[in-house]
Amino acid sequence: MVDIKNVVLTNLSGDCAEYSATYQANVTDITRDMDFVSTFDVSEDGQSCTVSANAIPNYDFNDSSAHFAEPVAEQQISLSIPRTPQAATTPTALSMQSDNAIMLNGVVLDLIANGCYKPDDAAADQDGNIANGCGPTVDWRLDPMGPVSFGTDSHNGHTQPGGLYHYHGNPHALFDPEETNQGSPVIGFAADGFPIYGPHYIDTQTGEMRHAVSGYTLKAGTRPSGKGSPGGSYDGTYIQDYEYTQAGTLDACNGMTVNGQYGYYVTDSYPYVMGCFTGTPDPSFQKF
Repeated sequence: MVDIKNVVLTNLSGDCAEYSATYQANVTDITRDMDFVSTFDVSEDGQSCTVSANAIPNYDFNDSSAHFAEPVAEQQISLSIPRTPQAATTPTALSMQSDNAIMLNGVVLDLIANGCYKPDDAAADQDGNIANGCGPTVDWRLDPMGPVSFGTDSHNGHTQPGGLYHYHGNPHALFDPEETNQGSPVIGFAADGFPIYGPHYIDTQTGEMRHAVSGYTLKAGTRPSGKGSPGGSYDGTYIQDYEYTQAGTLDACNGMTVNGQYGYYVTDSYPYVMGCFTGTPDPSFQKF
């Protein structure tokens, strides 16, 4: 049993088998003053890794910045990660039907929110937005890391119905934010098997530490006007406010290859961790 309370990882390996072990952390739901035991297990069989977790993070959570819709509750998560992922012919879009990744503390990454512009809904705010209940296909989906609050804690995590704690962005955990010697470690694995790194990498040509930069930028001008559109300037409220312009160091899925290893990188701006799946996501990540 490996104690990972507030651990700072260092491993750069993109092979999930390198993380095979049983992990545990004694943590506290701060707002509720309630103790939990985080459990996380990784095993491998040569072709894939099996991850089992109860979705409780490895740090004290639900701090004063949070407003969770439902109390955190332990889950029974079992996911399969391919050990030798391959890039697909075309990327797969992120969707509400699938979790995006599992972090190396047993918490899933779920970047797509169920909030959107829906002015006719009884729960709509003054701008016509609702935080939940939009379904898989909408024209203007809220960015949970944007101006509209989703009640996340300081780790960009909150709960969904049923009490599943999950991330909408940078977990602010598992890596040293000031890493300069080797670049950021692997902090999780996407559903397609490719690793997820923190924000830093070592430039192989110069040997210098660099910050991974998203290639997405806000669109210029204003949104369409009229029925069905929120209007106003593209300000990051909705994920449709962004477009991929190759402005940074990362591809459209928020990934790149360093020293022969492809991986996704945490970024300061949209899409924060992943923009799409470069490989083929494993069916075990499907929610329903």
